[in-house]
Amino acid sequence: MYDLGIINGKVWLDGGYINTNLYVKDGRIAAISSDKLECIDNIDVSGKKILPGFIDPHVHFSLTVAGNTSTDDFHTGSINGLMGGVTTYIDFLDPVKKKADYKAVFDERMALAENSASDYAFHGCFANPTDCAEDMIKEGLKYGISSIKLFTTYSNTDRRTYDDYIRELLKLSKMYNVRIVIHVENDNLVDYGKEILIADHEKSRDTLCETTEVIKLAQMARVTGGNLYIVHVSAGATADIVAREYAKELKKGDIIMESCPHYFIFNSDVYSQEDGYLYTMTPPLRPENDRLLLNETIDSISTIGTDHCPFKAEMKKHKYTSETPMGIGGIKYSFRNMYTLFGDKIIDKFTSNPAKAYNMYPRKGTLLVGADADIVVFDDKAEEIIADEESLYNGRRVKGRIEKVYLGGKLAVDGGEYLGSHGKYIER
Repeated sequence: MYDLGIINGKVWLDGGYINTNLYVKDGRIAAISSDKLECIDNIDVSGKKILPGFIDPHVHFSLTVAGNTSTDDFHTGSINGLMGGVTTYIDFLDPVKKKADYKAVFDERMALAENSASDYAFHGCFANPTDCAEDMIKEGLKYGISSIKLFTTYSNTDRRTYDDYIRELLKLSKMYNVRIVIHVENDNLVDYGKEILIADHEKSRDTLCETTEVIKLAQMARVTGGNLYIVHVSAGATADIVAREYAKELKKGDIIMESCPHYFIFNSDVYSQEDGYLYTMTPPLRPENDRLLLNETIDSISTIGTDHCPFKAEMKKHKYTSETPMGIGGIKYSFRNMYTLFGDKIIDKFTSNPAKAYNMYPRKGTLLVGADADIVVFDDKAEEIIADEESLYNGRRVKGRIEKVYLGGKLAVDGGEYLGSHGKYIER
């Protein structure tokens, strides 16, 4: 006897829908069958879409920068994620320079994540590291961490990792099956001035900052054969060049581009508004031509993360960017925002693609037999207007409604109400 049967749904498998029933036992997908099998609990979903639980590969919960701590901790942030269908997320360890520092930052984040409502993993994070690349990779693998976040910028705070070290990491990445995850901006083109107005945020680290550095790293990935992952691609010009010049590497998964919903929806004109400070993040929103081009090149973007890192409005309300904590929220509305723009083509960018990129497939990101029973019941016929005054998406009309969310086969969200859940750490 199965624990749960989700009956009469349109189940997303291998990039398409199958009209069938889904059965769960002991927290895993146990059977996919058009037959009516015996279950403890049967849920008739009447033709609604049954999707794998979403994976947000890029969040920042409980992040403190210059004395400002992000609004969402691991508990509240993961609940917001579940309300948006996100059943697994990947956060970041604090940056380290030496392998001896790895355990302390891992233990610290694990303690913070103890009350996570959904499943989670971590990226390692390096800041101008001093130990050799191979030793640093091996140290992370001890803790089940197979991805490494770097910065090519922020030299002003000694977070920048330089080209020779990045090249070595890329060379080693295939051997150890790790993913080199990079915040990509050309440090020499970034204006680190202390009196940059909010209205000039985009100009201080413009599209050229991103595009020139991405081209260099893409070529390094080509030559080394490494596993390169470019986080929060913000500019259509960047995605367009990589799609045209590095199509082979994109197809093989040697280069993966991630972007965020806000870059598809907003443009840099908002920085001239009275409340422009609310829209500050790094990299910044781009001019309208870049936003439009990014939408046109959506097929080159493999994964959608949120870079979720909201701060209270009073923390962000400053005249200069140097005083303003960078980051916005979005995890609760990320899928529906992107579904509204692109429909079914974005499903894999929330599910199988991030799972494969980060060594979680087929445990996560699919509804194949044996996968974790992380399931989203989605009503694609519904339309709603977001009513959330704390969100930048307040008042935005979105397609679809997330009706139910199961984590490990247990109902965590029903009809927009969070019922309770507890997540676990996912070693990769």
